[in-house]
Amino acid sequence: MRTGFGYDAHRLVEGRKLILGGVEIPFEKGLLGHSDADVIIHAVCDALLGAAGLGDIGIHFPDTDPAWKGIASLSLLEQVNKMLAQKGWQVGNLDITLVAQEPKIAPYKSKIEQNIAEALGIAADCVNMKATTTEHMGFAGRGEGMAAYCGALITKIDGAGK
Repeated sequence: MRTGFGYDAHRLVEGRKLILGGVEIPFEKGLLGHSDADVIIHAVCDALLGAAGLGDIGIHFPDTDPAWKGIASLSLLEQVNKMLAQKGWQVGNLDITLVAQEPKIAPYKSKIEQNIAEALGIAADCVNMKATTTEHMGFAGRGEGMAAYCGALITKIDGAGK
């Protein structure tokens, strides 16, 4: 077994859709980024890549590469999962925290968990997603952006080498 930890943050801006965990959430602002800026998925990707010793999302999907412009981050997660499998790893479980003052995420929690589980080919109960505010403190509390943290456990695929 190995564990990894991921973090990501993006600025909130007008004129962009808000995509979190592959779900379009109605809100007056969206996250700014080269891809769809899905802060949850980016944190998950970094946690998994870190656990496997495969660097980070910026190495594999740099924002200087036009191939990744506007891409759905769930597609990036599927590619990360393939990278893990090529090295003999599978995802055990994920624990994700979104830091955002608003909007409320509870109505979308199950769909976010399901999207992530499907992209990784794991059971939905292996993905735990929660959200918290910062009581109006810091950039997230002022509504300037959102951040996400992810802890991940990966295990060797049965029959894979050490």
